[in-house]
Amino acid sequence: MQDPYYETAMKNLTQYRELLKFPTDEDLTGAATALIRLQDTYKLDTASVARGELNGIQYSTQLSAGDCFELGRQSYNSYDFYHTELWMNEALNRHEQERSNVTVRWEILEYLAYSTFMQGNLKKALDLTIELLSILPNHERALGNLAYYEAAIKNGTTEIDKSEQPSKAVTAMLDPEERERYHMLCRNENLMSVQINSKLRCRYTNNNRNPLLLIAPLKEEEAYFSPRIILYRDVLYDNEIEVIKRMAQPRLKRATVQNYKTGELEFADYRISKSAWLKEHEDVVVANVAKRVEAMTGLTTETSEELQVVNYGVGGHYDPHYDFARTEEINAFKSLGTGNRIATVLFYMSDVAQGGATVFPWLGVALQPVKGTAAVWFNLYPSGNGDLRTRHAACPVLQGSKWVCNKWLHEAGQEFRRPCDPKENIQETTSS
Repeated sequence: MQDPYYETAMKNLTQYRELLKFPTDEDLTGAATALIRLQDTYKLDTASVARGELNGIQYSTQLSAGDCFELGRQSYNSYDFYHTELWMNEALNRHEQERSNVTVRWEILEYLAYSTFMQGNLKKALDLTIELLSILPNHERALGNLAYYEAAIKNGTTEIDKSEQPSKAVTAMLDPEERERYHMLCRNENLMSVQINSKLRCRYTNNNRNPLLLIAPLKEEEAYFSPRIILYRDVLYDNEIEVIKRMAQPRLKRATVQNYKTGELEFADYRISKSAWLKEHEDVVVANVAKRVEAMTGLTTETSEELQVVNYGVGGHYDPHYDFARTEEINAFKSLGTGNRIATVLFYMSDVAQGGATVFPWLGVALQPVKGTAAVWFNLYPSGNGDLRTRHAACPVLQGSKWVCNKWLHEAGQEFRRPCDPKENIQETTSS
């Protein structure tokens, strides 16, 4: 602090902080949460992640004992004792290997002992606490824990009372079976039956002799029958993608979700990405994309939402959700005055090295991001009721960056293009 260069250094640091916007505590928490999300979704070994390996390939620098400790501490703060134990164990292993350590051993042992205790292993928690006290004999909390562990073991206590421990797990809102199917599809594990998969076809189509498609028909590929999910290959060109990305980049902001009670937009941990919106009149490319959407779907884009551009970085994801508003979401899209979202058209603007698939957990469908491809599906039955089978998710990006853009088409204006029909059986949905 008394160094003659101190004032200059602090001035530079302050200036850079304003220009570069150094990471905040929220950024740190988000990064730790994202890394643990990737670990769980793709079943990544803790030691491999710490070495910078993804599926046996070295992709990044190794994590230090301090890095592993911070991941464990972030998990602890979220009452996630399972991951606390994993990362504190790794921190302890690395602490023994490193010559210079920012984190002290007793501190790792303190977190590790308690998280182990909360996992139900009293004996190991006791051993770790004894080791901690060999380093700091007067550690008050450790002394109290030691007495508690010894008494619990003596009394034959085997279960831990977790009733008073709050849970901050963001995955709690998902059905456990859905969560498992979601993760399995993200890992490219096949959940579709051979009977369905063997009947899927691809073809050239001009969609009932649409004038735009007579000379250059679409490459149509079936991904599922009911609900009908279609992939159109090579429908977005590299030069168009560059224009869309260039327009969107200065406007990218953290993506929001709509509160189903209030209709207000808000941030949510189950959707991590950045998004921007583009109007058709801003560039001919955006207008041409809208025309192409009409050719693919047979619907009008006059009442559609603006073109949404979304970027998912490493760890970016969107948990299972519906694109349409359900019955109880009375305020959704109210301000638009165009009814519910009848269909979704999702364009992939980049390939993704690992992760980033669009998956439909209950259908067993996984759509891999392929640059220039568009995925199309109807969110509503012909009656206007929502099709719950269209619940889908964006898998976390494991390596690379995922760019997509999408058009959400609404009910208004589609009366003669997709007439209302009160029947909602499978036959009706297939024919639509």
